[in-house]
Amino acid sequence: MAMEWITAMDKRPCDRNLRDVELISCRLRRVEPLCRLPGSALQQLAMCGFYEDLEKGVTLFRAGEQGRFWYAVLGGSLEVRYHASDANEGKSPVTLCNLGVGATFGESILHDLPRDSTVVTKTTCELLRVEQQDFRLIWEKNKELMNDIITSCKFKNGFGPNTQQQQQQQQSNSSPTKRPLSPDHPNPALPITESPSPAMNRMGLALRTLLVADNSSCLKDRKVSGKLIRKCAPGTEFVDWLVNLSSIVHTRAQAAGMWQALLEEGILSHVNKEQPFKDKCFLYRFRVDEEGTAGGSPSADDINAANEHIRENLSTLFQRGPDATLRMILRKPSHERTPEELELVFEELLHIAALSHLSTSIKRELSSIIVFEAHAQAGTILFSQGDEGRSWYIILKGSVDVVIHGKGTVATLKSGDDFGKLALINDAPRAATIVLKENNCHLLRVDKEHFNRILRDVEANTLRLQEHGKDVLVLERVAKQRGQHSAFKYTVMSGTPSKMLEHLLETRLGGQISGVDPFLDDFLLTHIVFMPVVQLVDELANYFHCDSHDGSQTPEERDYIINFKKRVIQFMQKWVMAVRHAAFDEPSVCDFIEDLAAEVEADPELQEETSIIHNILTQMARYQDDRNQNAGQKWKLPPNGQPICLFSGNITPSKTVIRPDDDIIFRVYCADHTYCTLRFPLHTTAEIIKACAADKLQLNRGPEDLCLVEVKSNGERSVFKDNDVSIPTGLSLNGRLFVSVKDHIDGLTPLPEQEGPTEGIDMDLEMLSTKELAYHITIFDWDLFWAVHEYELLYHTFGRHHFGKPGYRVITANLDVFLRRFNELQYWIVTEMVSTSSMSKRVGLLRKFIKLAAYCKEYQNLNAFFAIVMGLSNMAVSRLQQTWEKIPSKFRKLYQEFEALIDPSRNHRAYRVFVGKLQPPLIPFMPLLLKDMTFAHEGNKTSIDGLVNFEKMHMMAQTMRTLRFCRSRSLGLDPPSPKSEGEVRSFISCLRVIDNQRVLTAMSQKIEPTRKI
Repeated sequence: MAMEWITAMDKRPCDRNLRDVELISCRLRRVEPLCRLPGSALQQLAMCGFYEDLEKGVTLFRAGEQGRFWYAVLGGSLEVRYHASDANEGKSPVTLCNLGVGATFGESILHDLPRDSTVVTKTTCELLRVEQQDFRLIWEKNKELMNDIITSCKFKNGFGPNTQQQQQQQQSNSSPTKRPLSPDHPNPALPITESPSPAMNRMGLALRTLLVADNSSCLKDRKVSGKLIRKCAPGTEFVDWLVNLSSIVHTRAQAAGMWQALLEEGILSHVNKEQPFKDKCFLYRFRVDEEGTAGGSPSADDINAANEHIRENLSTLFQRGPDATLRMILRKPSHERTPEELELVFEELLHIAALSHLSTSIKRELSSIIVFEAHAQAGTILFSQGDEGRSWYIILKGSVDVVIHGKGTVATLKSGDDFGKLALINDAPRAATIVLKENNCHLLRVDKEHFNRILRDVEANTLRLQEHGKDVLVLERVAKQRGQHSAFKYTVMSGTPSKMLEHLLETRLGGQISGVDPFLDDFLLTHIVFMPVVQLVDELANYFHCDSHDGSQTPEERDYIINFKKRVIQFMQKWVMAVRHAAFDEPSVCDFIEDLAAEVEADPELQEETSIIHNILTQMARYQDDRNQNAGQKWKLPPNGQPICLFSGNITPSKTVIRPDDDIIFRVYCADHTYCTLRFPLHTTAEIIKACAADKLQLNRGPEDLCLVEVKSNGERSVFKDNDVSIPTGLSLNGRLFVSVKDHIDGLTPLPEQEGPTEGIDMDLEMLSTKELAYHITIFDWDLFWAVHEYELLYHTFGRHHFGKPGYRVITANLDVFLRRFNELQYWIVTEMVSTSSMSKRVGLLRKFIKLAAYCKEYQNLNAFFAIVMGLSNMAVSRLQQTWEKIPSKFRKLYQEFEALIDPSRNHRAYRVFVGKLQPPLIPFMPLLLKDMTFAHEGNKTSIDGLVNFEKMHMMAQTMRTLRFCRSRSLGLDPPSPKSEGEVRSFISCLRVIDNQRVLTAMSQKIEPTRKI
């Protein structure tokens, strides 16, 4: 890299390509104050500048000569000499100042004035030389900035009018400081903080202590360009050592990220400050070795202390690695980012709220040009009111004040907010001043030239189809993958439901279409949001029956009609494959399938589609038989807080789906804790339930005066809307249903038994095999997960009342039960821990639960894994310090690894990276999938200018496909040797828990009182 830019600059300007210009620009950006120039100015310098490498003592020009070039110092130093008048020719010239790296000189060429001094190289020098005509063009376009650079350069070198006075004035006006204009690309080899944090500093010193103490250590004195560098090592050897140090570090990439985390804090650095941390042969050293403050060899006590510190805190450095790697990528120039790095940045941008409204293609464009900035000092002015708008910013960490002249601070923007876009869009001056409110603010930046280019590209690649003067379909051209016939294809951005279906049938179905098409799958998974099933069937029927019956078609027309019929049949096949039994829940679909079957049988030209339609009929018949067999299925919500189960037995048969017309038996209480038992279909609304309950409980009030309320174990009350459905399945663990007069809701109190089990659990967990327990938990959870249909994620996100039809509401009962299972496992862990008064048993139980989490992770039951670890992280358990201190260190270390995996920072990045490497079958962490659905829903409009926002549908479908992927293979775990299989299955299916945090904390305090200091 160091030689590439010189090679590029050695070319004649007319022979330089875009990569050459970018390489040269990247080198110039590292020079202060050239880094203040906009990207366009740097590119002009890179395009027309010349590189000069001069020996010591070379005279560039003499006083009185006519100038032809402007110069910038890239390396070395020069002397500026002044010669006295002719009367004093015998005197030696006076040295006015020295020019160092970053200095510029020779601007007299702007006015065709002769040189007023002589410039001689003091050392070997590297210079950028620009010819007069090129420099004038650059100056005219960037006059103010160039003038600031030249002026500040003169002051810096003590060569300018009233120098001391100016410097004193600058020092006195130090609050707030206006930062230099942002470099287009920050240097990823430099720290992002002014000084390292104490925690990271201690970690760096501990790692260095062990490296120095290791006899075979990679830290050695090495010669670099003839200069001896103390205690440095190649990046590859740093990585080797760290991978071998701890089992927590599994890959070289993870180790490199951990070293980069130290580098960005300034604890470690490249010997020439030119490279971020790379798993290559570049040499790095610790800061203390660079500064010469490392001291002598570590003592035995130092080594023991370092080992202990690393055992306890290496997981923290491990967690910082991915973020440090991302920040490093975001500080690299666009052309240096690899495809893998661009994909990593793109995945990160998907979860930034300020970008959620942008299309996928725009986010992909942003991933190559978006830049990370870090600012150490609060009070720094990012830009001032009236400045030219040059960048759009997104806050990753910290906050900023928005200040307007005459009004003061009008707003404070925090993490997740963005600012500065309006000035770019309108090409207007900044409307406010932005002042950093906190130290160490982290920002993402998109520069104006890239912002405008992306907008132009998007518009150029957008195709709008209109009918009657209005847009009906908006397409965007995107690059195809390698191996496809043409260079581009179009993806649907928005459209009317009918036009999108027509486009799909015409372009995405047919014999010539192969592979998986995202648009087709997105449409099939999400059409219920914008195109109800009945409307879709009507549209398909119209397309299928589009032929006239008078026999007047030409052969070409007949071919077109037959092809369209085939596409409708293919659509039905894809539909059934995508949504399975949900396609048959609507009677109109079944009627249409039978109609298609009759048409295919009667038309010889559709014989090829016979096998397709027969396969659909077979699946429909199988579903209807299963539906009839399970008709009249009854469920019950036990009154003692146990989970929902079939009325016929205590344990639900495997893979039993709860359907909207299934009945459920449950209790409804009134304020005096009397109750009635009701039986209703699950799609029954809250309005009907409260009316029936009020009648049975003899509450002589009209329905408008009553409400249905959940009272939770902690006394919290939640009122149901009249159109809510599947009420019993949506209750919290120990929640109860009450019917109440609206004015008396505050008088509702929990039942005594809602606090949870009062007697001990009959089952002795110590007697159960941990692996067997994890196995049966996974089998039970898999059955619950398998019953959740992808549509339930849409129902949950948009609201169940938006779907269904009069007299028949959709439900989310299967999803409700699966989510309840997560809470059940989480609070079961807490309940068991705080219910165990014996210290020795509690320590054994804690070890067992950590092992249980490990086995669930091994079985890829990540939902249970999260529940268990979060249960152990509950305040009532985490405060049991005496218990935690008594478990072996290997269990504490294992638990720290688990905590790192469930860490929610950076939108659960650690979990997403981990799960991205797994193969099905697996049970995902369902709350995160719902969070992704909600993020896509709330961050994007469903309709834009009367058209369906299909980009939003695509985001939703991506999450729904995750469910399909996780279940794309059947679960086939090898059962452990059964010791008490029946007891274990019965136990894990009917867990009794306490979910009142106040009660749990009190129990925790009782078994292990807080130590008095």
